[in-house]
Amino acid sequence: MNPTAVVFDVGNVLYRWDPDFLFRKLIPGADERRWFLDNVITLEWHAQHDAGRALDPMIAERKAQFPDSSDLIDAYRDRWLETIPGPVPGVHDLVERLATRGVPLYAITNFGTEFWARFVPTAPVLDHFGDIVVSGDVEMMKPDPRIFALALDRFGLEAGEAVFIDDIEANVAASDAAGFVGHHFTDAETLERDLSDKGLL
Repeated sequence: MNPTAVVFDVGNVLYRWDPDFLFRKLIPGADERRWFLDNVITLEWHAQHDAGRALDPMIAERKAQFPDSSDLIDAYRDRWLETIPGPVPGVHDLVERLATRGVPLYAITNFGTEFWARFVPTAPVLDHFGDIVVSGDVEMMKPDPRIFALALDRFGLEAGEAVFIDDIEANVAASDAAGFVGHHFTDAETLERDLSDKGLL
């Protein structure tokens, strides 16, 4: 049975995302910037917000721990949209084509609630999606199998009915185990071929 719906990740599948896009503007030195991203604004620290923690206490704690970096930590909160420079090339065209064909579209994303509220108005492609499971809202993150089970239930899908597209292999493997047909995203051209092979494009 070929799948009939498509479920996207957001970061680095629909939109490029990396804190370096912001901090290369604020910390010109590559070594200094790498130290900052490895020790202060780390992906592990950021994941607390993705998991449902409020942003303000996270920021206050980090500033207390790294007082010399207070302005840069504030910038991460205040200028966070600059960590997303734009769409992943070619993917929005695939979304438009899928939507034109009437393919049901959904998303599962590790994304903090407060940042998500800022991001959505900048992302009109999301208007094509029937529902989006946001980790910060449900307080569980990929690759936790519970978020995939929740998504199947919310989307009204059975096992095997949806492709799930993610750039992180662990998330793809977890989606496979939960009943999705996983696709490890590398580029739009490879995704287009896979969706065409499955009869979705």
